[in-house]
Amino acid sequence: MSDQPALIVHIIFRLDVGGLENGLVNLINTLPSERYRHAIFCLTHATDFRQRILKPDVEIFELHKSDGKSLRYYYNVYTLLRQLQPAVVHTRNLATIESQLPAWLAGVPFRVHGEHGWDVYDPDGTNVKYQWLRRLIKPLIHHFIPLSQQLEHYLIKTIQVKPKLLTRICNGVDTDTFYPDTADQVQIADCPFNGQNQRLIGAVGRMHGVKDQMNLVEAFILLRENPRNTHARLILVGDGPLRQQAINRLQQTGLLEHAWLPGARADIADILRGLDLFVLPSRAEGISNTILEAMATALPVIATRVGGNDELVVNGETGSLVSASDPNALANTIHNYVQHPELLHQHGQAGYQRILEHFSMNAMVNQYLSVYDRHLKTPSQ
Repeated sequence: MSDQPALIVHIIFRLDVGGLENGLVNLINTLPSERYRHAIFCLTHATDFRQRILKPDVEIFELHKSDGKSLRYYYNVYTLLRQLQPAVVHTRNLATIESQLPAWLAGVPFRVHGEHGWDVYDPDGTNVKYQWLRRLIKPLIHHFIPLSQQLEHYLIKTIQVKPKLLTRICNGVDTDTFYPDTADQVQIADCPFNGQNQRLIGAVGRMHGVKDQMNLVEAFILLRENPRNTHARLILVGDGPLRQQAINRLQQTGLLEHAWLPGARADIADILRGLDLFVLPSRAEGISNTILEAMATALPVIATRVGGNDELVVNGETGSLVSASDPNALANTIHNYVQHPELLHQHGQAGYQRILEHFSMNAMVNQYLSVYDRHLKTPSQ
């Protein structure tokens, strides 16, 4: 065991399409293999998204945890950790933080917790029960990694984490996968719109809860009321309960033929290269991977002014920020881009340059290494 690279066990809710999971996969693929090995514990299960992991030795454990508290789950985590003997356990988000208890009992030397975004049942961090849960588990955690300034302030002010125990790390972008279109416009596979004389407005993400794609649907309906915007098309990529709701609403207004909702897709980079404008209509966010990926594809981004979005989108320079849950404001902002194609290009190029300068994969990896390498020292609270 001592001759092998140190093992990190990453504990997540589910290995599926999503920003948190995408960031984890990028990290595993990029961290030097001679330094660290990896295993993933999924509270529930893993999907075909696992195929994005390029390293062949990453074990994935599906724990199929039942809803609510589960002593069997804690025992299974404890048993696996005793068997694997990792140097580091890294839990992510509220759903996994209680796994720090079996990690502590199993004697894992260094325990890390990441906050990537708000829980669907606590979109603004005000839930007192969840605050007390974090405070209760806090003494078991050696280091915290918030992804946004908002989450960093929350951990310091509300959870009372000492600043020296935090390292804020933004996700890096895989610019080998996400890069600008070099042709006039990429044709999106299976999409009914060819992009010729059209403006393709798109969003990518799970269609549920705080992601609030219905905000964009309502904005699109308002947008199309203006006869100058008949060339606008809506593309919503992702699956979840809001997908059928969006289809029903678009059908009700006679706009379904001007929208494309293909469900979950694996070719996100190609889809982004086929868009003209990217929109993130969420009610809450941490640091959005999809914003970073859209910017890396040289797309202008309209995002709601929540969470870490204003850390990524420079209002009036790389895109625009609007109030959450305000389809009128969103429709007006989209209209401005649809009617001014030079703005699409200008803001898209500025966003691309911002990615190259501030959100490289190398910077992210080096910051994670600086945290993980602390397991070589005796942690102190």
